[in-house]
Amino acid sequence: MTHWRALIALGTAQFLMVLDTSVMNVSISQLVDDFDTEVTAIQAVITLYALVMAAFMIVGGRFGDILGRRRMFFLGLVVYAIGSALTAMAPTLWVLALGWSVIEGLGAAMVLPAMAALVAENYRGRDRAVAYGVIGGLAGAGIAVGPLLGGWVTTYLTWRLVFAGEVVIVVAVLCFHRVIAVSPRTGRRPRLDGVGAALSAAGLGLGVLGVLQSGTWGWVRPRNPPFTVLGFAPTLFLIGASVAVLAGFAHWERRREAHGTDPLVHLSLLRQPVLRSGLLSLLSQNLILLGLFFTIPLYLQVVQGFDAFQTGLRLLPVSATMLVASTVGSRLGRVAGPRRVVRLALGTLAAAVVWLLATIDPVIDDAQFAAAMALLGVGMGLLASQLGNVVQSSVGEEERSEAGGLQFTAQNLGSALGTALIGSLLIGALAHAFTTYVEGDPRLSEEARRQTGVALEAGISFVPTEQVRSAAERAGLPPAEVDALADSYASAQLDGLKAAILATGGITLASFLVTPRLPAGRGSGTQTPATGAPTEVPGSTR
Repeated sequence: MTHWRALIALGTAQFLMVLDTSVMNVSISQLVDDFDTEVTAIQAVITLYALVMAAFMIVGGRFGDILGRRRMFFLGLVVYAIGSALTAMAPTLWVLALGWSVIEGLGAAMVLPAMAALVAENYRGRDRAVAYGVIGGLAGAGIAVGPLLGGWVTTYLTWRLVFAGEVVIVVAVLCFHRVIAVSPRTGRRPRLDGVGAALSAAGLGLGVLGVLQSGTWGWVRPRNPPFTVLGFAPTLFLIGASVAVLAGFAHWERRREAHGTDPLVHLSLLRQPVLRSGLLSLLSQNLILLGLFFTIPLYLQVVQGFDAFQTGLRLLPVSATMLVASTVGSRLGRVAGPRRVVRLALGTLAAAVVWLLATIDPVIDDAQFAAAMALLGVGMGLLASQLGNVVQSSVGEEERSEAGGLQFTAQNLGSALGTALIGSLLIGALAHAFTTYVEGDPRLSEEARRQTGVALEAGISFVPTEQVRSAAERAGLPPAEVDALADSYASAQLDGLKAAILATGGITLASFLVTPRLPAGRGSGTQTPATGAPTEVPGSTR
């Protein structure tokens, strides 16, 4: 048991990072009420959390090399606890964003790359595969406990208690600081590439901001943006600026490598097919998971009217099966190889999405919905069991922190894009469907259509149907037209939800394209990283 004490501390950190997001997702409606805001504002807070982590994860990994991985791990936990305490006391939405999205996000960016490297440093061979399976299982446990615990606490007490409890857990983990082993430093201490850090954070930030705001700003035709560019919505210009800044980042990093100075990240690592496939698979995994976990609670809370605890109960099947599948998947990967397990996971996810689409109705069928969510958890658990070990085992000891930074950058970029892109598609599909239903409904007069068009030009939100009904009544429409508008919006809600879920299915199928380079066979082989040092890759045929 002593051998696994380090994993308890490292796994608890992983559990906390996942718990946060799952609690927030089931508390969306309560957060909207508590801070007197809209769903899109909470969506922005959730996206900002993932964005901060994605933007600073590579920097966090590099600081792990400079300050030491164990020191960085525990320092990050202290920062994370400060953010949790501030979140628990947040009086306004802006303080919530500061405490949760920014400070906790920065703490997580310090903790997670160090955690990934420390798991690889403390365990070897089969123990390493088991350790990463446990880490994946604890991520599943965070998703399992988050909706249920967060839903119960939000409904019957207050969501703030979850974040106060996180502070207590962090204090307990800090007591384990001596059980985590670290190798003595060899060679000189690397230096931080400040320009590279600024370029990577700016590039990632601009891209996710553009995708996040596309639902309210519009992609090409401006809806309600704060400014326009040559008469067009600024969305695509922000994304284009993101691509340009990231291209500048890549050029800067290659230049530093060529001149023998320390880059923020050795981009030569990305030439390794196994690492590249693992990172792209991680990005897809989180894009699908967070996209669904933003969309499905909206269906349960806004359309079905469930409170946070009832929502958590209905998310329990995906959480429970993810926990089990992630544990079983680590053993399956040693027998069948990561590539087969990942492909099995993607096939399972695609089937779950199809099943889930069939359950999105005005009146929920709890049995069908639970079965679809359980199948979704199996697919996610199988993915979670493989990819962390694939990424860390594809590089040498000296690149562990860099690989950890890239690993969690991919995960959190996927999380940010999942919430932003799927949320944007949801709002866009809702607006399109609502417009179509209003124009084709013979019960509505031209004046009602005109007023609805004016309201849509100012933007549309995913709100309960009763809120639309109240707005129509305040506008002075007759009862028959109020009913027609409410019916049209209710139908548009379901169309928007189905479009968003269908998009995650498309991403799932596209993810098969990045799997051919994943390790394929049984047993162990070697993979030659950038340093030329052979490194164990469980399940590789090479």
